[in-house]
Amino acid sequence: MRIDFAQSERSTIGVEWEVVVVDRETRAPVPRADELADALEGTPEHRRLSKELLRNTVEIVTGVHHRVEGALAEIDDVAQALRRQADRRDLGILCAGTHPFAKACEQEYTHNERYQKLIDRTQWWGRLMSIYGLHVHVGIDSVDKAMPMLNALLYYLPHLQALSASSPWWEGVNTGYASNRAMMFRQLPTAGLPVQYPDWSGFEEYATGALKTGVIEDLNEIRWDVRPAPRFGTLESRIADGVPTLLEIGALTAFTQCAVDDLNQRLSDGETFDALPSWVVRENKWRAGRYGLPTVFIADSDLNERSVVEDTWRLLEQWQPVARRLGCERQLADVETIIRGGASYQRQLRVASRNNDDLTTVVDALVAEFDAGVPLP
Repeated sequence: MRIDFAQSERSTIGVEWEVVVVDRETRAPVPRADELADALEGTPEHRRLSKELLRNTVEIVTGVHHRVEGALAEIDDVAQALRRQADRRDLGILCAGTHPFAKACEQEYTHNERYQKLIDRTQWWGRLMSIYGLHVHVGIDSVDKAMPMLNALLYYLPHLQALSASSPWWEGVNTGYASNRAMMFRQLPTAGLPVQYPDWSGFEEYATGALKTGVIEDLNEIRWDVRPAPRFGTLESRIADGVPTLLEIGALTAFTQCAVDDLNQRLSDGETFDALPSWVVRENKWRAGRYGLPTVFIADSDLNERSVVEDTWRLLEQWQPVARRLGCERQLADVETIIRGGASYQRQLRVASRNNDDLTTVVDALVAEFDAGVPLP
């Protein structure tokens, strides 16, 4: 089966941010996301909202932007409109890879054919998908670059996983993982790490087989951590946990845009990439999910190891010309803010430690960070 790849302007971006509606008194998620979205019907913000699997969740979806700052401005407009509606109803909004104490199986699901089929097929694991993410699309200018760039982008998986990690809790338990979401999501049959093919024909062969055998009914059901999005002409990174603040969205989006643009240019200059062995990619994902920013990852096929933080410093310096060209220097510099102040999982653990492990205080901190748009001490 031939899969057409849409025309897309190089390194344009689109961002998808899943946010959670909580009751301000109980701090628990509540199935009232539709209520907030419906209250905005007829406004420009409403068309940037999308339903999700859980009724406590609404996704903010940007249009196509050339610069990170444009995407952030659009997200902020929509987030503030949602916040105003939430305030009127004594509700709060937050984002993290998981809610600190909510029981996954108690959350209500959106009733439509797509999600019902997901639950029917995946059963217990599907009902546990009370998880939230940040997705970043980056335009690429040739289908021939899609799979080589996807494979090369997996080098940066531990960086993005560690910087975004925001899910240390699962149903009130400190899991010992920086990103328990990363461990949960890979249980779905088409989620987790991508299958690495050298060219587009390999992806077409995979998709044809998956459709023929009923693994998927639509290409959108390929839920890889990094996947091609043929109808947009983009690579989509789905690695990141949902993050609480606009600053973190900007930093992670700039990191992703710079990584993809740099790979694109290197391919155009005739460079070829050696894909990391699949077991190395899998190990790196597990390490980053487990340890977060202190992760030491396997950097190449010779099994040399590097610190995520030290390698991130190197990349921030290396990508300065890329960031200047893309106009995202300020947002890329905010990666340093995350490293110095702590990723969300670290901030959440500090809040819990200061408050005798009372997780309602962690929820309050996440809501406060959503409102402020920046990480708080």
